Amino acid sequence: MQTVSMNYSLSDYHGSAMSGSPSIVVVGSVNLDLVASVSRLPVAGETVSGAELNRYPGGKGANQALAAKRLGADVSMVARVGDDAAADEALALLQSGGVNLAACGRDADAATGIALIAVAPSSENQIIVAPGANRGLRPDMLDLPAADALICQLEVPIETLLHASRVFDGFFCINLAPALEVPVELIQRADLVVVNETEAAWFGDALAVCDGLLATTCGAEGAVLKKSGEILAEAKPPQIAVVDATGAGDAFAAALTVALVEGQEPDAALRFACAAGAAAATKAGAQPSLPFRKDVEDLLKQL
Repeated sequence: MQTVSMNYSLSDYHGSAMSGSPSIVVVGSVNLDLVASVSRLPVAGETVSGAELNRYPGGKGANQALAAKRLGADVSMVARVGDDAAADEALALLQSGGVNLAACGRDADAATGIALIAVAPSSENQIIVAPGANRGLRPDMLDLPAADALICQLEVPIETLLHASRVFDGFFCINLAPALEVPVELIQRADLVVVNETEAAWFGDALAVCDGLLATTCGAEGAVLKKSGEILAEAKPPQIAVVDATGAGDAFAAALTVALVEGQEPDAALRFACAAGAAAATKAGAQPSLPFRKDVEDLLKQL
């Protein structure tokens, strides 16, 4: 498929290009990541010993909230954690990073979400998530602050995301990860759908109902941004030494939303997002690795 020239205006997507810092609300998951760095990933039934264990704040929602904040947006997080010590650990970088946590509630009857992650030297990983309190984020708990954009993922109940998409009137980004069945309405409402190549294959023709922008990431091969099946932009990330790709996709989704809401053209926005994803892969841990604006701009100078 050839790249085509299309007139693009953010005002066509439930919002308008703006000057100054965009405001973004994220409805999503908060987890504590337990990351084991291993010499190789185990196969089924196998035990691999000698791992090094680290603990990092994580969760796709929290990752994208912190990424957007570090890239220059004013960010509020709507989420659910347990009333336990793991919650303080999981929220630590969001809090110190300046993300508004007023709408992040504590659940006395559920544990904070935990992700068990094994990472090989090649940066390949295996992830098991115990969602805990994330499953308790119900539609009636949503009190969305006014914002230019809303970012959601699929690690909290789908009915909650559907409700958020209905009541929010700004630019709506849905990151369809992890891949699972979602109502057609959720995809149709989205101004921006973000998937990786594995998720794109899983959803297949279901993505055809997307009336907004569709961004597909392909790791080191870059990303493609489409509208109505036509390519708006293609970009490759800067060459980097990959350490841990765990938070790269979240950095990409947040960066693309920030750039589009700022009014960047599709080509520039996609390059910005690819650079943010690449920067996030240069350090260990999902949230500690998330880049600041200057990190991304420095990488862009290499292109």
